[in-house]
Amino acid sequence: MRPRHLFSRQASLFVHAVCLMLVLLLFAVSANGQGTDGAKYPSRPVTFIVPTPAGSEADLPCRLIAKEAEKFLGQPIVVVNKPGASMTIGIASIATAKPDGYTIGHAGHPGIFFAPFMEKIPYQPVRDLKQIMQFGSINIAVFVKNDSPFKAFKDVVEFARKNPKKLTYGTSGMGTSANVGMETIAKREGVQFTIVPFKGSPETQAALLGGHVLMAAGGFAHALVEAGETKLLLLLAETRSPAYPEVPILKDLGYDIPAPTVLNVAGPKGLPESIEKKIEEAFTRAMNEPAFIKGMKELRLTVVYRNGAQLDDYVARNYETMGKLLKQMGFAK
Repeated sequence: MRPRHLFSRQASLFVHAVCLMLVLLLFAVSANGQGTDGAKYPSRPVTFIVPTPAGSEADLPCRLIAKEAEKFLGQPIVVVNKPGASMTIGIASIATAKPDGYTIGHAGHPGIFFAPFMEKIPYQPVRDLKQIMQFGSINIAVFVKNDSPFKAFKDVVEFARKNPKKLTYGTSGMGTSANVGMETIAKREGVQFTIVPFKGSPETQAALLGGHVLMAAGGFAHALVEAGETKLLLLLAETRSPAYPEVPILKDLGYDIPAPTVLNVAGPKGLPESIEKKIEEAFTRAMNEPAFIKGMKELRLTVVYRNGAQLDDYVARNYETMGKLLKQMGFAK
């Protein structure tokens, strides 16, 4: 028979062990909570990924709003450019990041509405991304040299109808939103356009000014428009631009063609609601800052606001719509 003091000592050791385990468990939960429950978020700088090159049409407004948002978030927002592959490289970095709010970024329309149906990518936009908010939209236009005989978009269609395949237009590669929009219009009008692909908007505009193509479709330099060197015939957009109110959009010309573009903030799926709300609030407040309003006006970009829930719905609806259109047009693989 064991002495009673041995049982007492063993019981005491057991109680101490249980207490130690509880302390360690509470510490782990508390430490984990700092990164997921939002109580102490953010406690360090936040990385904001832009999937286009520095100085690009998407990069500049992202930097603009990030600079204003960090004042309300309470930590620096470090913009990191990860361009390439129709934005999919940068967007993949957002989608596969740890859902702790320290890696967010811009998930632009080429990488969420077009590329998923045309190539193999490591994410599914609706399933793997959490849309946090939208603060604007990108300008995509059909434009010509100012001395072009095309004074309106109807002139383009008439020329193409009388001269099959002779209407050349430059754009930033096959399968872009501009390319899909132009080919959809051509099919509905029963005409043929000839695409001349370039690496980006600067090369496209140089080709247009040099007389190598009759028209261009895609991003454009507003300085060239305002200097009278190029003329906008049509905006591939859902709403008219405040900067170019006289330029018609697709529906003005009777084209029921989707043209979704977003300047947004997105994170990986699984982002805790408390952290998402802090980010959404900071960027939404940034939209009211005079520097942001002035900057967007100078960039000739349209301010558009959607909250996270609204943007999730917008992306899901347009993802489905664009998927059907791309398959119908033969772009989807």
